[in-house]
Amino acid sequence: MATQKDIIDQAFPETLKILSDLINFQTVSGTSNLKLIEYCEKRLDKLGAISFKTFHDSKQQANLFSTINGKENLNGGGIILSGHTDVVPASPKEWSSNPYVAKEKDNKIYGRGSCDMKGFIACTLAMAPFFASQKLKKPIHFAYTYDEETSCLGAPVMLKEIKKRNIKYPVCIIGEPTSMKAINAHKGYYEYITHFTGLAGHASNPAKGVSAVEYAIRYSNKLMEIRDELKKREPKNSIFFPPYSTLQIGRIKGGIATNVIADQCIVDWEVRPITHDDGKFVTENIETYVKETLLPEMKKNYPEANIKKETVGETIGFEQEEKSDAVDLVCNLTGDNSRGTVAFGTEAGLFQEIGISTVVCGPGSIEQAHTVDEYITFDQLKLCLKMLVDLKERLTS
Repeated sequence: MATQKDIIDQAFPETLKILSDLINFQTVSGTSNLKLIEYCEKRLDKLGAISFKTFHDSKQQANLFSTINGKENLNGGGIILSGHTDVVPASPKEWSSNPYVAKEKDNKIYGRGSCDMKGFIACTLAMAPFFASQKLKKPIHFAYTYDEETSCLGAPVMLKEIKKRNIKYPVCIIGEPTSMKAINAHKGYYEYITHFTGLAGHASNPAKGVSAVEYAIRYSNKLMEIRDELKKREPKNSIFFPPYSTLQIGRIKGGIATNVIADQCIVDWEVRPITHDDGKFVTENIETYVKETLLPEMKKNYPEANIKKETVGETIGFEQEEKSDAVDLVCNLTGDNSRGTVAFGTEAGLFQEIGISTVVCGPGSIEQAHTVDEYITFDQLKLCLKMLVDLKERLTS
């Protein structure tokens, strides 16, 4: 009978080969990932997996959900191993080698997405034959999504189909780079652009115009008031730093000259809420201020004046649970009972929202994600394989 070390020794070279293949697919967010999805689907289908895909409206991006050992027990819960297939852009001129050609050096593999998060996907695909060769107590699901880096656009499409198919809610491990530490919470990330339309005019007669810039400033001042209120809403025993929801104004842009009343202005801003209620608190307060104060004043002088809030993206937070089957499972598998939080967003809150017990845990350090000469170490890949081998043993014993 093969030992844990035997399986890791077999799976590791295949992991490197698969990761090299995955890096070669230039799946930058917003571009097609269909060839990568086809690659993954073919590998899993050869093992007898049951698969379905869900698509972006353009049909150029897809999510893949594949199940091994699910023919008789598709709705029997099980474990989801989830990863996003998209990567952030890379500028070849800044890299020491082609970012889309894997390079092995000093027990590391370099390439865009090696750390975030094709390394985890490669580990799951390398371990898939070992899962398929066993009669598992529960099925293993492989979930690969598109456009996580751009406000998690792909996962909701897939999760809607999971609900529609009435697949019982299992445990989900999202393999974002956490150095194989269990992460049980992170803040949400809401990004907005608010557009102001006023009436242009000569600065010598401000009563004849409606300054979009001035109303944008008042709007921004209100956001800063709301920011102070968020600090007062700090949860007791908060696990985050800073311990409260944050709000930040990143850019105010408008006007063409000092002697022209600006008819256009935009405000870029973000909220990182600890709870969904904090996100609602911000939205309700700023929208009330616009509806009851700013817009009526603007429209007195110019009925066509307008304030429109554009949602760039809303990635819901991942809230800490008192009892989490997913976190307990990963801590048992890794032998590390510590639990932590991260500053970056993931798809975890979306899985959690529909009742799936979720944990974030994967190989690589976030310090290498999105960087020039991004890499993942061999040791981290082997630790991930060890976790997956132990998971296989748990599901067969």
